Amino acid sequence: MPGTDALEAARTVVGELPELPYLPELPGRGAGAGLIGRTAALLVDLAVELVPSGYRVTARPGRDHRRAVDLLRGDLDALEEAVDSAGVRPAAIKVQAAGPWTLTSEIELRTGHKVLTDSGALREFAASLAEGLRVHATEASRRLGVATVVQLDEPGLPTVLAGGVPTPSGYGTVPAVPDGDAVELLRAVLGGLPVPRIVHCCAPRPPLALLRRAGADALAVDAELLAGAPRSTVDDLGEAWDAGATVLLGLVPALAPVTPPSLQALARPALDLVDRLGFHREMLAQRCLPTPSCGLAGATTDWAQRALTLARELGQAFVDPPDSWSR
Repeated sequence: MPGTDALEAARTVVGELPELPYLPELPGRGAGAGLIGRTAALLVDLAVELVPSGYRVTARPGRDHRRAVDLLRGDLDALEEAVDSAGVRPAAIKVQAAGPWTLTSEIELRTGHKVLTDSGALREFAASLAEGLRVHATEASRRLGVATVVQLDEPGLPTVLAGGVPTPSGYGTVPAVPDGDAVELLRAVLGGLPVPRIVHCCAPRPPLALLRRAGADALAVDAELLAGAPRSTVDDLGEAWDAGATVLLGLVPALAPVTPPSLQALARPALDLVDRLGFHREMLAQRCLPTPSCGLAGATTDWAQRALTLARELGQAFVDPPDSWSR
């Protein structure tokens, strides 16, 4: 979400998405508020510090790590206050964190190499993340009195699988991680989380089949990227739907378009997708959750609120489609 006011963001989310609000992230607050620093705050018995090249493992929590922990705690306080003020408890809340491959491709060891290059450190980070997420989800459920759904964000996974993570010199890249290894590590983290477990990948050519093999119960992808994806990726999505999986489909622009979009225009990629795959459009009401196309941190405050409204209205339209949406 844009801005720096955690309570304002939480009230917006709870107001616009009363059935499934999420814990807002506000990266505009700086160090410790972005995806990597915020996820590092969840790690158990591991700490990071901020250096010129990014986040690096350190022996003990310092100022940067403590700030990230404090921000996350304050965000949860704000969400609890917003839910209490709303007077109605949602069925569940959603929390998000970087997945193990994105996290370890961004954090350095003290040698300067990425954590993912050291098999021992990689396993240690995955175990620490899994325990931290379990504790975080349990704490959120206890404080708000509702179930917690966890979403792992893996925007960096396609680069890891393709061998595109740069080495410290910048002249080489880390060898590609085999699919089997990627599945094993993801499964180790997902296995300890409450069901349903969501994995989000907003990069081109998201490895959807791999994510399902790792244990993802729901997939979150950007509809616009699917339009240019190979047929195999679209088929993988169809297989996920056919198996009963839920898909969180990014349909609402993350930035305000020049012309305000109609619901029918926003729905068109989803309608075309199910038509292409041969499903009945009624399936969208059962297994598709419309979302913004990606994070809203770069949007204006007004558009962020409007985007959430449109996502909710789009979901309602999937359940009760207007006559103009007929084939």
